[in-house]
Amino acid sequence: QRFQISTMPSKKAGIKRKAPEGKKVVAKGEKATKKTKKDNSVLSQLGEMTIIVSDSGDFKSIKKYKPQDATTNPSLILQACKIKDYDHLIEDAIKYGIKNYKGKCKDAKGYNTDFVALILDRVAVNFGSELLKILPGYVSTEVDARLSFDTKKTVDKARKLIAMYKEKGMDPKRVLIKIASTWEGIQAGKILEKEGIKCNMTLLFAFCQAVACAEANATLISPFVGRILDWYKKATGKDYKPEEEPGVLGVSEIWNYYKKYGYKTIVMGASFRNIGEIIELAGCDRLTISPALLQQLQDTNKKITKKLVPEKAKKMKMEKLHLDEKKFRWMLNEDSMATEKTAEGIKKFAEDTRKVEALIIERLDAFFAKKKQTEAQLKHLLILNKPNK
Repeated sequence: QRFQISTMPSKKAGIKRKAPEGKKVVAKGEKATKKTKKDNSVLSQLGEMTIIVSDSGDFKSIKKYKPQDATTNPSLILQACKIKDYDHLIEDAIKYGIKNYKGKCKDAKGYNTDFVALILDRVAVNFGSELLKILPGYVSTEVDARLSFDTKKTVDKARKLIAMYKEKGMDPKRVLIKIASTWEGIQAGKILEKEGIKCNMTLLFAFCQAVACAEANATLISPFVGRILDWYKKATGKDYKPEEEPGVLGVSEIWNYYKKYGYKTIVMGASFRNIGEIIELAGCDRLTISPALLQQLQDTNKKITKKLVPEKAKKMKMEKLHLDEKKFRWMLNEDSMATEKTAEGIKKFAEDTRKVEALIIERLDAFFAKKKQTEAQLKHLLILNKPNK
């Protein structure tokens, strides 16, 4: 940005003050002006209407786009674990597990599952902690998807994750524990919220899931826009305009319902397939967006308008719904898309969790092999240096 500045006569006649180097001198009587280049990108406009969240575990992309929050899940952690730059986070987790696990790490059958689980948790917390260092807002860390139908184990796991964050000196109030929006998961979220542990209810596809999460006082929900579209495209063979997409319409309905009835739960649209979906949800509380789509939004210059407006929501005619377990299960069962996508999402996250575990086991083998080699070398040196009698 260049600034035009005016120079005033010096007290000494005939001498004028020089403008600082690189600045332009304005003639007498001419007004100084400041030229600013306005960012008209869709990303910039969207940032004035909603909070942008990075859907990534890659620190470099997060630093580039400077979002408010970040979300992670087993699939994203798996991708990040394959990046060489992050090897130190896995190595730290392995050393933490070896130091802190109370039982026997390995037996004839292999590594103890609880030992591997401890390292897995530490890997997730290590990535989350690095994100907290570069972001001002929330970071979401997911509970093992294999616990999605066990309320007690989900609660226990969430408490362990928060304790780990505290160990690393991180503010637990900035951590959201991600839990699948099953009935059992929602009840776990309800317990945790009462304890002051904030939850991000994920894998959410149906209106009944959103209502149950709000009634459980969840801090945030993540309805999956793109995955809903995937199901309908496959089921109908139809292509949808962004404003007609079932996922966009579903999130809009949830957001309007929350605003009409005064629920404090944050709605964060997730799993986008194109920027058209994102633009149609301008005004949503939060939108979690992949680095590729963030770049497209940055590169696109056009005027966008706020689609979700609280004042309009409050005037809408919507019946208030109260759910018990039986009604929740029936409504979810009646929604084929939500039933299938919830199950599919849990399976996918569980599969990727197992892949991260396999990577950890591979690293453990390498760690112990190196340790054994080092010990053998030291023993050899001691023998060589042993004085003759």
